[in-house]
Amino acid sequence: MAVRILIDRLLVERGMSVGEFAGEIGITPANVAVLKNGRARAIRFSTLDAICRVLACQPGDILSWEDD
Repeated sequence: MAVRILIDRLLVERGMSVGEFAGEIGITPANVAVLKNGRARAIRFSTLDAICRVLACQPGDILSWEDD
């Protein structure tokens, strides 16, 4: 099972840099990279809420499940 986080596409669509995005959601750019590169093992609901608020999206817009 593989859950993918599709932040890159949304950042491009909204014209946001990783640094700006990280500041808006309250995490470090390094932690944004962990999310973007698929190395995260968990995500707090408060972080997911902040991501959705900043990107004006639904959780399903940034999370995708793919069968291994």
